[in-house]
Amino acid sequence: MTGHEFLPGFRYLPGHFSRSEQETLVAEIRAVAAAAPLYVPAMPKTGQPMSVRMTNCGSLGWVTDRDGGYRYQERHPVSGEPWPPIPAALLRLWEEVSLYPTPPQACLVNFYNGAARMGLHQDRDERNLEAPVVSVSLGDQCLFRIGGTSRRDPTRSLRLSSGDVVVLGGESRLSFHGVDRIYPGTSTLLKDGGRITLTLRRVDP
Repeated sequence: MTGHEFLPGFRYLPGHFSRSEQETLVAEIRAVAAAAPLYVPAMPKTGQPMSVRMTNCGSLGWVTDRDGGYRYQERHPVSGEPWPPIPAALLRLWEEVSLYPTPPQACLVNFYNGAARMGLHQDRDERNLEAPVVSVSLGDQCLFRIGGTSRRDPTRSLRLSSGDVVVLGGESRLSFHGVDRIYPGTSTLLKDGGRITLTLRRVDP
């Protein structure tokens, strides 16, 4: 569904990764999480914990906490270690779908349990807003919601499955988007259930 319902530049690539490719990605992300453990991020100012656990891979990682707010940095905020590299399959995905000449610098890894959500937000902490955001879904299905570039714009929903890829580029790059719910038990990919998203971003011009 690349269709007219969404802003130009939004692309939905259902089933882009086969089951075996998904299994390989999960193994690689488990290795990432072993080197850079999942942790619970906190909202700026309030310090309220988010409902997802997260980590990163790449030269930069997106983090948030009460005092520092939303930002990118070179090291894990808990361990202080550099982020592990982005898996090769994700770099190939970027080359295939981003239509952008330079590679991603960050891959945000979010893990959603059955109760986790992600409110409507824009990805605008990057200095480079020309490169798209490329996101991979793994595990249980979710209800993904996307609107326009104003929070007041109407939104539409899309049910994402494991192996699906979404690209926010062009006019859709600053679309408000979020995850309204997870559908537990809709995938057998993750042994204990849940959903992982892998979000590739270029931070610098």
